[in-house]
Amino acid sequence: MVDQTIQPELKNVPARPGTAQDIVRLSEVHFAWPGQRSFSLAIDHFSVSRGERLMLIGPSGGGKSTFLSLLSGILTPQRGTVEILGTDIARLSGAARDRFRSEHFGIIFQMFNLLPYGSVIDNVLLPLHFSRTRRDRARAGTTLEAEAARLLRKLGLEERLIRGLCAASLSVGQQQRVAAARALIGRPELIVADEPTSALDRGRQEGFLDLLFAEAETSGSTIIMVTHDETLGRHFSRVVHLSEVARSRREAA
Repeated sequence: MVDQTIQPELKNVPARPGTAQDIVRLSEVHFAWPGQRSFSLAIDHFSVSRGERLMLIGPSGGGKSTFLSLLSGILTPQRGTVEILGTDIARLSGAARDRFRSEHFGIIFQMFNLLPYGSVIDNVLLPLHFSRTRRDRARAGTTLEAEAARLLRKLGLEERLIRGLCAASLSVGQQQRVAAARALIGRPELIVADEPTSALDRGRQEGFLDLLFAEAETSGSTIIMVTHDETLGRHFSRVVHLSEVARSRREAA
């Protein structure tokens, strides 16, 4: 049961009608995994305005990761529209969705997904190999390596760790900062984060979010983060429970 004492902080806002400022708009979306114990997710309407910091809450196994995969075009629905920056990515080919995602999304994975034997700088620069737009933005008035180092410093990584070390030698908290810098580099319009603070204690969670939001505001990025931790809600401009925007169902074998 949810601790009722934290409810006033959550600022829960149900799904709202779309507006001209929406950067994300999902309508009449239905997705089902195949298999004997199939899982389905249905979304009547969901929208996010440009510049929002949105937290999406849901229990483990409730469809949060599936939702993010639909949002970012990793999965495509059986029906409905997934409109990002005015483009229905559900209608794009697989290759076109990959290109769109690399241009417009910065993704922070729950397990970070760093290249373990790549250097810290190489890990941050990785998305730029797949997006000319982000590469050009990142090197505006500087070098790519200098921009990567600037982001890492802004996110609190110690100077001695920025150059030369491989990602596998870093602590969990340090790897988290590298993953966030990788998502932010090149100023993508959307930062999507899947439980990025789950491995951190409370103090480190809040410090990390403060740094992430400050840099996202500088770059003009919108943030969508999914989590099961309702106590983080006070950091966000809007908090929505997944059950308010999506219906999930798991079929028995």
